[in-house]
Amino acid sequence: MVYSLSTGLAIYFVVWWLVLFAVLPFGVRSQAESDDELSGTDPGAPIKPQMGRKLIWTTIVSAVIFGIGMAASKSGFLTVERLSKLMGIPL
Repeated sequence: MVYSLSTGLAIYFVVWWLVLFAVLPFGVRSQAESDDELSGTDPGAPIKPQMGRKLIWTTIVSAVIFGIGMAASKSGFLTVERLSKLMGIPL
């Protein structure tokens, strides 16, 4: 199955968001954990969220996952029939 450009971008966008939510908690320290609380802020707020680094890692990991999925799809390994059989959904 060959995907159009818009379908490929939509799939990549969904994968990117899922990976972002998985990457967000890595390396985060809250103000309460470091005893560096600012008045008027939530104690659970992160000190240095390092969003730039996380966005770069999200993009790299998403590209790898998307590439593996596209390769599996083009080789015929990842098909709707196979996925429906795996999940027990009759076609």
